Parts: sequence; structure tokens; C-alpha cells
Amino acid sequence: MSTERIRHAGLRNKIMTAEQAAEFIQNGMTLGITGFTGAGYPKALPTAIANKAKAEHAANRPFSVGVITGASTAPECDGMLAEAGAIHFRSPFQSDPTLRNNINAGNIHYQDMHLSHVEQQMRQGFYGKFDVAIIEASGITEDGKIIPAMGIGHANEVLKVADKIIIEVNTEQNAKLEGMHDIAFDIGVPPHRKPIPIVGTFDRIGSPYLECDLDKIVAIVLTHAGDRNSKFAEPDEMSKRIAEQIIDFFSHEVKAGRLPKNLLPLQSGVGNVANAVLAGLQDAPFDDLEGYTEVLQDGMLDLILSKKMKYASATALSFSPDALQRFNDNIDFLRDKIILRPMEYTNSPEVVRRLGVIGMNAMIEADIYGNVNSTHIMGTKMMNGIGGSGDFTRNGFFSMFVSPSVAKGGAISCIVPMVSHHDHTEHDVMFIITEQGMADLRGKSPRQRAELLINNCAHPDYRDMLRDYYDRANKAGGLHTPHLLMEALSWHQRFVETGDMRIK
Repeated sequence: MSTERIRHAGLRNKIMTAEQAAEFIQNGMTLGITGFTGAGYPKALPTAIANKAKAEHAANRPFSVGVITGASTAPECDGMLAEAGAIHFRSPFQSDPTLRNNINAGNIHYQDMHLSHVEQQMRQGFYGKFDVAIIEASGITEDGKIIPAMGIGHANEVLKVADKIIIEVNTEQNAKLEGMHDIAFDIGVPPHRKPIPIVGTFDRIGSPYLECDLDKIVAIVLTHAGDRNSKFAEPDEMSKRIAEQIIDFFSHEVKAGRLPKNLLPLQSGVGNVANAVLAGLQDAPFDDLEGYTEVLQDGMLDLILSKKMKYASATALSFSPDALQRFNDNIDFLRDKIILRPMEYTNSPEVVRRLGVIGMNAMIEADIYGNVNSTHIMGTKMMNGIGGSGDFTRNGFFSMFVSPSVAKGGAISCIVPMVSHHDHTEHDVMFIITEQGMADLRGKSPRQRAELLINNCAHPDYRDMLRDYYDRANKAGGLHTPHLLMEALSWHQRFVETGDMRIK
């Protein structure tokens, strides 16, 4: 592979194979690995580490590492390492099935946490010592500055705290990514932490490059491989109905004077429903939109290409194959429309609150009082993690959660008496939207919320059951937040035992 992406002549002496670089990884180490929702993760070294782990295990020698990423990576990173039994601890967000199964089987310790907290906790030593940073780059400049790839995540911090650094330079990434990034200064630690001076979505406050102590770089691995570019499903009727309700609501809020005509900066979680909501904005009566989000996906890219959205800030670009082609074909136009930052800035509560970001995220379930579970299946099994949804929910101007009203062919109601795991409390959740309708929870007491959620959001198959539970809870006393504690989680228990929440 060509070495021309490594413009620093001295660093070319550090080029080696992934297998050679894997020898720097020893049992018990803690690794900081870049990657954020399928973008910016190393492509070759995880496989080499996994193969080393298998060889060590075959020789009856222990081998496992702790892994702290920005967010999810891909099967050739998280999946490969988990399958090899090479991970004993993982944080903060994941989405790989093999890794998830090992977490839920108790084989891997997993800490789920708000993404805005990760870099601070790394900086202050909460994870202990970082032995090796493994980062993906699209190139290295003449003076040794690192050109990030499609995802930054926590790369800025992991380069500072790790003892050794291994860089994968990926020549598959578009060379014109150079200049799209905004790597800001070190904000410090309390009580002398500096403010983040972002007062507009597209404010540039730093440098286009990552920097590190060049003496810490022990290996450079050349790769030529694409990111995890998953195809999105075409918006179905359920997704379209959710999108229509959100757009109608935005129009109402503009008329009421609570939103400007170009709305406020938009944040959107990952997945098909979130992408459908953004796609629905193409024909909506709003122009000059702005995005301030973690992951920029197909829907937001197309809003920029159609000039409905002026610009967007994110920490990663995660596209379907078709959208990636559109991105590369139009990168000259997009270079001054998209800015990529460390996740400590994209997810900063301070900045989210200042800009008045509208947060739109997916949920697994909500209860009749507006508490939301976005991470656990039946209270015990981790799905993916909270990611940045809490950062935007707690601090956004509007906080919205979307979901189909039922799952598993109707066997699971996504509106339940009590959530089986709390991620976002009723104090932070303003709107819940299913294909059945929207519940505007602003300025409502718990009992008023229950009426709205049962009548507007629950599936018809479950409304009578929810109404029966709520009515009996009201009669039992405790009329601020009525509950029957012996029954509050019985729906989940019934599903675990019978495979269906409905009473047959």
C-alpha cells in the first residue's frame, strides 16, 4: 500500500504489519480505541489482537484487555475481539451482537455511561492507566499532525492519556476529509475548567488536526478498508406517521412563537426511525435548518445536499453505501457545510443548552408517567447503551422519544405501567411519539401524563389493560403517582414466562 498519506518522513520508519503492531498489546492492558457508531474505528489491528488472544488461550495463557471506545465500532473490531474472548471490560457504547451476547452472558463487564462524561473521566483517571491508544486516521501531515477519518469520538483525549500510540492510516478514506475537523483546546479539569466557546452551530474553535507526542507513536499500520456502512430500510408507514406528527408539531410551535422559522439545531439518534424523521423534513415548510448532533447519517446528509439544511456539526459520519457515494461525489460542496468535533464538544451539556438543541432519540419503552428505558430488554439484558441520548434529553430545548407502540409482532407493548429500567426520568422527557400519536408532557402532572400516554401513544391492543391498571392504582391511594407495586413489572414477567405481555 502507498505511504504517501504519511507525509512525515520520520514516521514512515514506524510502519509495520498489524500482526507486528499487535505485539505491543499485552494481557491486562487498557486500550483506548477510536470509533463512533460505525465510523473511525481501526480495521486491521483488532483482528491481529484477536488472533493473538486465540493463540494465547490455546497455550493456556490468559489474554484479555479493557477497551474504551468513543461509541460502537463494527464486527471486525468489537465483534472480532469479543468472539476471541479478548475483552474483559468494555465502555461506553456498543451495538455488536457478539459483544452484546457476551455482556449479557456475564463474560464481559460493561459500563454504560453518558458519552459527554467519557473524556473527562479518562482525563481524571477514573479508568486507571491507558496503556495503548489505537486510532484510525486518514493521513499524517509533514509535521506529524494527525488527519482524522470519518469519526473522532474521544480520539483527542485518548492520544493524550495513553502511554503508547498505534495509528492505522486508512487510504480508503477520502483525502479531502482534511480540513473538515475542529479539534479544540484542552478544557481542563475542575475547578478551573474552561468554557467551550461555541455560540453558533458552525463556530470553529480549534484546529483541523489531532496532535500527540510523536515519541509515543510505536507503530503505524496501513489499511484500505471501508467503515461499517449499513443500509437503512426505506421508511415504512409507521416511521412516516411518526415523522408527520413531529413535523406537524414543529409547525404548531413556530406559529405559537416558541420556535423560529428555521427551528433550532437538530439532534437525531441513530437508526431507521430517526432517519425517516429527517427524511420527512425534505418536504416540510422549514428552510435554513441546522444540525448539532453526534452522528450525521443519510437523512441529514440529504438535507444538506438539497440545501434545506445550511450546515451540521457532528463527531462522526455514518452513512449507508449509497449515501457514502453521495458524500464522496459532493465532498467539495460539503467541506464547508459539515464540521466534525470530539464528542466532549458535540455532547457538551453546556453547548446543547446554549444552542437550544432539539433532541430526537429512540426508546425501548416508556411508562405511563413518562419515564423512558432506552437500553435494557426486560430489565436485565443490555441492548446497546445510553450513548448520547441523555446528554441531549437532559439539556435540550425539546426532548423527544420515538418508538413503535408495540414490538415482537405485538407481544410487547412499548408503553407499560412501569419501565423495567430507568434511563431518562419523567423530569427530562417532554414528548413521546409512536405511530398512534404524540403525548406532549410539558407542564403536566404524573396523572395528566398517564392519560395522554394511554390515550395517545399506546397500541389499541394494550389500552384497556393500561387503563385497568391505572384505574385500580388510583383507587389504591397514593394519588400523585399511582402504582400497584405488586403489579408494576408484571407485564415484563409475563413476557419472560409466556412470550407475550397480553393476558390470554
